[in-house]
Amino acid sequence: MGEPHGWWGRKLHRLTAGTNELDAEDLQAASAAAGAVPMSGCRDRDETCVAGTIQAVTVRARAGAPTLEVDIYDGSGTVTLVFLGRRDIPGLRAGASVKASGRVTVQEGRPSIFNPRYELLPVPSASA
Repeated sequence: MGEPHGWWGRKLHRLTAGTNELDAEDLQAASAAAGAVPMSGCRDRDETCVAGTIQAVTVRARAGAPTLEVDIYDGSGTVTLVFLGRRDIPGLRAGASVKASGRVTVQEGRPSIFNPRYELLPVPSASA
C-alpha cells in the first residue's frame, strides 16, 4: 500500500488500517529512528544493523554446544540473532527491543546474524 499523503490521509489511514498493520508501521518507524535498515532488505553476506522487537527466544544445540536464538521483528521482516555457546543473556526476552549489527547469513531462506553486537533499546511507545 502506498504512503498516505498529507495530514488528512495519515489520519484516515490510522483510522481504517488494521491493528497488525499499524503495529508494523510503528515498529518500522522505531527501527528507522534507531538508525537501522529494514530487515526485509537484509541480503546474504551484508554487514548490517537491524533493530526490532524480540518475538521468540529459543535454546538449541548446534554440534553439541548450546546456542541461544533470538528472533527479532521490525514490521518488515524477521532476523534471527544466534549466540553460540550461550543458554541465556540477561535482558533478551520476548517483547524487549534490541538493536544488533553484524554480518547476515541466509540459511534455508532465513536471515541470521551470528554473535552480533547488540544493544537493548527502550520499548517503543504507542503512537496516538
